[in-house]
Amino acid sequence: MTPLKSPRPPNPPNPPQSRQSPNPPQSPGRAAAPTAWSPRLWGLLTVLAGNMLIDALEVSALVVAMPSIGADLDLPLTVLQWTMSGFAIGFGGLLLFGGRVVTLLGRRRVYLAALVAFAAASVVAGLTSDPALLTATRIVKGFCAALTAPTGLAIISTAFKEGPDRTRAMSVYTLFGASGFTAGLLVSGLLTDVSWRWALAFPAPVVLVLFVLGLRLVPADEPPSYTPRRYGAVSALALTGSLSALVYGIVSVSQYGWSDARSIGSLVLCGALAGALVKAERSSPDPLLRAGLLKNGPLIRSALGAAALNGSYLGLLIILTFQLQELWGWSPLLTAVALLPASAPLAVTALMSGRMVNRFGAPRLIALGALTPLAGYVLYLWQRDPVSYAADVLPVLLLVGAGFVLAFAALNMQAVSGVPAAERGPTGAVYQSAVQLGAVLMIALVAALLFAHRAPPEASPAAVLEGYRPAAALVAGVGLLGFLAGLAGVLPRAGAPRRPSAEPRSPEPCSPEPETANRKE
Repeated sequence: MTPLKSPRPPNPPNPPQSRQSPNPPQSPGRAAAPTAWSPRLWGLLTVLAGNMLIDALEVSALVVAMPSIGADLDLPLTVLQWTMSGFAIGFGGLLLFGGRVVTLLGRRRVYLAALVAFAAASVVAGLTSDPALLTATRIVKGFCAALTAPTGLAIISTAFKEGPDRTRAMSVYTLFGASGFTAGLLVSGLLTDVSWRWALAFPAPVVLVLFVLGLRLVPADEPPSYTPRRYGAVSALALTGSLSALVYGIVSVSQYGWSDARSIGSLVLCGALAGALVKAERSSPDPLLRAGLLKNGPLIRSALGAAALNGSYLGLLIILTFQLQELWGWSPLLTAVALLPASAPLAVTALMSGRMVNRFGAPRLIALGALTPLAGYVLYLWQRDPVSYAADVLPVLLLVGAGFVLAFAALNMQAVSGVPAAERGPTGAVYQSAVQLGAVLMIALVAALLFAHRAPPEASPAAVLEGYRPAAALVAGVGLLGFLAGLAGVLPRAGAPRRPSAEPRSPEPCSPEPETANRKE
């Protein structure tokens, strides 16, 4: 940890008072001003925030590119969805494992290695036409993001002094993360108009530049010397494998039917791997998921609410992408611009979110932030042909965007409220894993429903819209679950004493830090 400033020596008793003191004493409640940063610190923050931006935009980079990839490679939506769900599987399924790897091997070593692997996977993804290899690259990139995103936050916590300096660095880091989804839509739309391969490969040169800078700027650290080194690889493989099998089973049911061996076999495999995961965690003296975290009410409500918010949002974007491009004939770039009203408001208001939570309280903002997207989903279900963007699509996107403005930071802050500092890393990891798992399930389910209810090639626009309705109903149903989870935090429980909920006093991002705080080094 960066050493804190030594305390100021006490004033002598009864100091003489001058009429005009050149250095008037500051009031105890006044925060110290941030110090001037060296070029090296600015460079380090540029590397960390730049990579956070890349990690965030990877989530949205393929939303508007999916129709172009499917048309070029002749892939059905049940296969095409792996380009999005694969990244979420690698991110969410390996996030807890990634924190353990960083703890055991050291931040600098893992961070720089993940940058190289991310760049290599981007190049391979842009060159390949094999769906299996393309999916594998997306899983690898998700795992790399699971390594770098929380590690970047941990590096900031040690490289910048506690107080205004660290708060300012955290604000920059958070702003880049919140802007990543919007940036991903625009960059992907622009590049997909040229070739969808550029949308997959473009992060490679940027990440390599960050790697070269990181070699000089990322501070060295020593991993702990305790033994034995338990990585939890069995649990990580079981979790990732069960998620992959579940996704394959969902889309196989849509493509081949319930009685097909591929559907039955994959779902059985999912159950077997889930059982292996539970056994491995129970028998391990150092499990990846601590059972006590599952008894944390605010964490569970936040995880459910965030999973529903993120999953339903991505599901809606998939539906709208195919509606705008295949039904209306819009270009990828125009589609990306059309989807901005749902993502841009969060990027614009990210730095004000903490003040909103401090003023109104996280539970109320979460409940209201779940209600507005639900209203948008119901509005989308209500529409009938003919449909216009201004009257039917834009209001839906604005309502969803309002939900993220209200609930995004509140969910993050409620998840770690009341948690001791040493436990915030594991708590954040569970929360972020839930967010990604919501994306995994919803992407697969929406793709399966769109494929199962697709209209014939020569169908009327009304028939095509009708084919979107089951997937849109699922999105609305998940939005309702998110609202109920948020409502549970507002309504008083029977027999529970009324007391003010503990709210964090500063908007720290809920990203999992490596587990070093919980171990003896």
